[in-house]
Amino acid sequence: MKLLYAEDEPALSEAVVDYLTYHKYIVDAVYDGADAYDYAMSGEYDGIILDIMMPKRDGLEVLSALRRNGCRTPVLLLTAKTQVEDRIRGLDTGADDYLPKPFDMGELIARIRAMLRRREEFHPDLIHFGDLTLNMQSGEISVGEISFQLPKQEYRLMEQLMLNHTMFMSTEDLLTKAWGFNTETDINSVWLYVSYLRKRLTAMNSKVEIVSKRNIGYKLEFQP
Repeated sequence: MKLLYAEDEPALSEAVVDYLTYHKYIVDAVYDGADAYDYAMSGEYDGIILDIMMPKRDGLEVLSALRRNGCRTPVLLLTAKTQVEDRIRGLDTGADDYLPKPFDMGELIARIRAMLRRREEFHPDLIHFGDLTLNMQSGEISVGEISFQLPKQEYRLMEQLMLNHTMFMSTEDLLTKAWGFNTETDINSVWLYVSYLRKRLTAMNSKVEIVSKRNIGYKLEFQP
């Protein structure tokens, strides 16, 4: 299991990373909200541990932006004991759990395990647009009785297009959101995978098209 841990106190961050690593988790540590958002949007994590009080962007702002941009990764918020309103706001924004600081390491790992277990038991999320249905759990796309299991990268690209179907997404934006912030892939991959998805839609006789505008980007359109 791979976790992202966002905490601006270096000593606490080091202690928590050591403890989680001992318990067989892979952990990436970041120290401000800007990096927390960028790393989380890569989609590489099974869970996120997010401190509320951080420089650049606070944890609640990061959480809100993640959920708004389609990130479904479970989030455990770390809050000061007095921040009751922040806990409520965090749960309303889409946090899966919270843990007051200071916390016991044993309780931290118990809450992480419970959060990840709930994710495994969670029923598949479905995204709908036009005649398309995308299963966010299995990566299967379908039109009526016809379905395809999308390879990982095709799924990530289609997910972004369906979640943001109301607007054009630039090639650079799609590259960042579907491949990750630190990807070494170039924009040619976006063009290539868009062509793959267009072929999928044609094979399924879908009335949804991926349309493009020069120097603007791509979006989905439904032609009933």
